Amino acid sequence: MPRSTYQRLLGLIGKLAVVLILGFLVLPAVVVTIAAFNDKAILSFPPQAWSWRWFAKAIAYQDFRDGFRNGLIVTAWSSTIALVIGAMFAFALHRYRFRFKKTLEAVLLSPLVIPHFTVGLGFLILAAQIGWNRSYAVVIACHVVLVLPFVLRSVYVSLRNLDQSYERAAASLGASPLRVLVTITLPLLVPGLVSGWLFAAMLSFNEFTASLFVTAQRTQTLPVAMYNYVREFADPSMAALSVMYIAATAALIVFANAYLGLGKVLNIEQSR
Repeated sequence: MPRSTYQRLLGLIGKLAVVLILGFLVLPAVVVTIAAFNDKAILSFPPQAWSWRWFAKAIAYQDFRDGFRNGLIVTAWSSTIALVIGAMFAFALHRYRFRFKKTLEAVLLSPLVIPHFTVGLGFLILAAQIGWNRSYAVVIACHVVLVLPFVLRSVYVSLRNLDQSYERAAASLGASPLRVLVTITLPLLVPGLVSGWLFAAMLSFNEFTASLFVTAQRTQTLPVAMYNYVREFADPSMAALSVMYIAATAALIVFANAYLGLGKVLNIEQSR
């Protein structure tokens, strides 16, 4: 077989494989989206009749509303705290040399390999020992630990893509290190900081496994409220809420990519 024909065949097979994999990943979301419009009070596919009433029921259900509010509180605090801590650690890991640097980095990234139920169980035991009894502080601390690696990664890659000649130029003109940080470094890191916060917010708001251990009725987040609902009911309200979840997450990702350039932030493409 000629080399050009062989390359074209490999390219066609590769594209077909990508399409099949994407279809396999998207298919459950498509099924859930169609099932959400079912007029019957039971999850079934395909629908025999179409209705929007399950979206209205999902929005009006009090536990979902409380879970949404609690999720916003936990997400706002955990993602902001993780951003501050992660940015400081990323700056230290990128700019300084010190002993046990690799060990510190491994510890900060360890939540990526530790099962979330292990983290949740650990915080549950810790909360019982100190008497916090599944308070907001415990939930927020748990989420900070889980989303910190993603903030660290985002800010670290942004630091690597940062042109330090701007900082050196400002320093050579007499700017203090603090002024260089405030007027040069931080403004150039805004895309990485904002995208890190967005990633942390999406992960925190969608976190379920660890939240199941550390939340109580008054602090349960929306994923936990959805889990409690599906144990008792089997109507399409869950599918409708899932569709709203998918739409909101997709909108945030599209926004972040359009205004922040996630390819550059995540080092998928090189900065120009």
